[in-house]
Formats: sequence, C-alpha cells, structure tokens
Amino acid sequence: MRIACVHQGYELYGSDRSFAESVAALRAAFPSADIEVVLPRGGPIVQILEPHASRIVFEPLWVLRRQAILRLATVEMARLPVAVWRAWRRLRDRDLVYVNTSIVADYALAARLLPHKAVLHIHEIPEGAMRRVLVGLMRWSHADLIFNSRATRAAFGDPKSARSHVVYNGVAGPAAAEPMTYDGKRPLRVLLLGRVNRIKGQEVLLEAIAAMPAELRSRVEVRLVGGAFESPERERALAELVESMGLAAQVSVLPFVPDPSAHYRWADIVAVPSRRPESLGRVAIEAMAYGRPPLVSAIGGLVEVVSDGETGWQVPPGDPAALSEKLREIMLRPDSWRGFAAAGRTRYEAIFSEPVAAAAIAAIAADKLKATMARPGRRATARQAETRP
Repeated sequence: MRIACVHQGYELYGSDRSFAESVAALRAAFPSADIEVVLPRGGPIVQILEPHASRIVFEPLWVLRRQAILRLATVEMARLPVAVWRAWRRLRDRDLVYVNTSIVADYALAARLLPHKAVLHIHEIPEGAMRRVLVGLMRWSHADLIFNSRATRAAFGDPKSARSHVVYNGVAGPAAAEPMTYDGKRPLRVLLLGRVNRIKGQEVLLEAIAAMPAELRSRVEVRLVGGAFESPERERALAELVESMGLAAQVSVLPFVPDPSAHYRWADIVAVPSRRPESLGRVAIEAMAYGRPPLVSAIGGLVEVVSDGETGWQVPPGDPAALSEKLREIMLRPDSWRGFAAAGRTRYEAIFSEPVAAAAIAAIAADKLKATMARPGRRATARQAETRP
C-alpha cells in the first residue's frame, strides 16, 4: 500500500502540527504502508514526522499564499505546468494522496484527473478573491474533502461532486490539566500564542490592556509568543508597538518555540482575540487541554471550540473595549470561573483529543483505499509503479 502525504509548510504552527498528527494517524492505521511525506523544504516539522514517515522528500510546491500572489500570477506561472505534472505522477503511482490545506494548488489541479485517489484536508477560511480561487480549486478537484470545522465547510460550501466530512483537529495535550493557581492576589497571566499577522489580533489585546485603569493594568502580565512567516519586519513592528503604547512593564514579546508547553503552564488564561475567522482555533483547544480557559473572539470555528461561560469566554471580534471589560471581570472574580478548567479538559478529551481525530481520519482513509484497491486495473498500475525506476 502506497500513501503520499503533502503539506505546504515546514514549521510547527497549527496546520503543521495537524498535518503531523494526520500522518501519525495513517501510520497507526496502516503500519506496513509505504508513507511518503512531501514538503517544500526542511524545517522543524521534520523531526516530528520522521518516526511515522517511510521517507520525507523536499520538492517545490505551487502554494497559494496571499503575500506571494503577485509573483505566483506572473513569474511563477511558468512553473505551474511542471508542478501539476509532478503532482499527477505522484497521484498515479500512489493508492492514496492526502493533501493538507486547500492552498496546495498543483495537487488540487492534478486531483481532477485521479479524484478517486485524492483527499483534501481544508484548514483555512479564506476571504475575498482568495476565497473564490480556493473554492474554485476545491470544486475542480472532485477529491474527497475533510473540513476541520463546520465553519470551514460553510465558508467553502459543500460541493455535490465529492464526499465531505467534518473532523475536528486532534490535538496532543498533557496527560492531565495543570492545576489552577490564580486567586486574584497576584497579576493575571495572559498568554497569546500565534503567528504575528493580520488575523491573530495581537494589537486588539494590546489596546484592551492599554484601556484599563492604571491600577488594573498593573495586575496583568501578558506574553505574546510567535513569529511572522518570513517577515521579521512584522515582528519588530509588534515589539515597537508595545513600547509606543507604554506597555513594556506588562507585555513580553517572545519568539516562536517548537514546544509551547512551558508557556501554557505559566498562563492562567489564554487569549485568542482573532480579528478574522479562524477555521477552528488550535490554541484554544491546547489551552483547554492544559486546563487554561480560553478567551476567544466569537468568530469562525472558535465558537465551536469554546463553550461560553462554561469552558471559557467569547467576546466580539475586533472589540478592545469588550475584551478589556472581560479581562477586568476575570481578574476581579476568579471564583466565578474556577470550574472552567475541569470542564474544558473534559470537552477536549471528548471532542478534540488525538485519538478521536485519528480514528476519524483513519476511517476516511480506509474507506478511500478500499474503493481504490477495488478499481479495475489497480493491480496492473501497482506492478508498473513497483518496476518503475
């Protein structure tokens, strides 16, 4: 059995970790399979993929990124036919090709020729022109689809030409929730973990802290942890914004780390003040796994993750005043949310833990492989692949 798993990234942010967890699920379900992982380049993700992959190869992928759209539409366009041909060859030679995220355009295009072998796992909620392009690619592919939330499926629409599934991301967590130690007598520790970009809302949290009276502002400590994808200018701009707002005493800007567990243990709550729709909200899930109630924007898949007033809090997106008021309530009334940690951990284990997602991914792959293996001519194709140099 020959499986290929294709991913557009190489770091260890949410979609990267979700991909690694899917590869691990496929290895557990098909222990003797030849599983080839395809990445655009080496990076931190390689280390966590190596135990599960038969091999990892690095190839140029034609990836639709917002910041590179002009280059892709001009100088990079000449590379697209070769990229699609390479994707078609891999689809031809494998029994299943699992493609993580909708922005890997060469594989979405090639899948139309062999849709019975392709599964697209969609993790993003695009907007504007990018949404039209990605929805068009999805519909063109005719591949089976996995959406990571109902919000993501609603954003793309549910095509009639392919089977679709909603599978929440399986997230690795500690064996048990960390104990809650906040009692209102020390500063509240707030963690914001994520890329520095236009979506994550770091500046919304900063405005919320700055709007507090000085006495309350002194009772909060914030860590902004993460980097900007290949954009050190954005990282410097965030640090400069903290200084210019006079928040250096309350706010630390820290770099991306492959293992954020120490930050979760430090925190009392985890803020996810996203300005635009998150397809799900991995950080909020990880927070619940660690027993750290998440404070999230009521937008996109985040409303599917956090049960407002039970496992965490929801506030309107892009509203620093509402966020500031909720932080004030959290600081002054710690007893009102003492049960959130246990409730969040229970929700995590039941819906968002690795075993739950792994079982769903494995079942979808097994069904797809069963159909592929039963197709006429499959044995001849397999023999040709085995003798091809």
